[in-house]
Amino acid sequence: MSDTDQNSTEEKMLTGPADAADTEEVQELRSLSDEEAEAAIEAILFTMGDSVELTRLAAAIGRTAEDTRKFTDALAARYASAKCGLMVRYFENSVQLCTKPEQFDNLIRIAAVPKKLTLTETQLETLSIIAYRQPVTKAEVEEIRGVSCDHAINRLLQYDLICELGRRETPGRPILFGTTEQFLRSFGVRSLDDLPSLDALQVEEFKEEAEDEVNTRLGI
Repeated sequence: MSDTDQNSTEEKMLTGPADAADTEEVQELRSLSDEEAEAAIEAILFTMGDSVELTRLAAAIGRTAEDTRKFTDALAARYASAKCGLMVRYFENSVQLCTKPEQFDNLIRIAAVPKKLTLTETQLETLSIIAYRQPVTKAEVEEIRGVSCDHAINRLLQYDLICELGRRETPGRPILFGTTEQFLRSFGVRSLDDLPSLDALQVEEFKEEAEDEVNTRLGI
């Protein structure tokens, strides 16, 4: 098989074309045993490195999303062994194969130390509001905090913790912001549903802290 043909085959496996159900290739994939399907998922996750949507994995192995989730759960259970340095993590509707946090000290002996993400109090407050109120505009975040959030939002975009989700259909069509998968990864949660509850009092505290911050800068 030529490189072109091989690339075409891999692309079809990952994208799952609309007429795939009628192709010999997918029929062959569906003949994979459970063990072979699980091994294929393991290979895909290892090769991709980043997270992969469960629907794409399902298309790649010619199985249903339900079956695919069972295979990834089986992988997760196997990697949960204390003797294994890898783990399976879920993010909303995606799954990723990555190293266990406790392996960090071993990894830095051979790999470059990753740059530590440090958020200022202002950035953390802005991120919290976006996480709990998304989709939300910059003006709405600033209304809660009581101060400008331009710099904080720009930084959070650079850190890939938030992203633009589109525009609100109101005058001026302001940009809507929401959190990213990197946000889930950074804070160790599987989905937004896993975030702790945030009450109105805490939101008001964000605003009071922001006001104190401005007063301090102005010497009031």
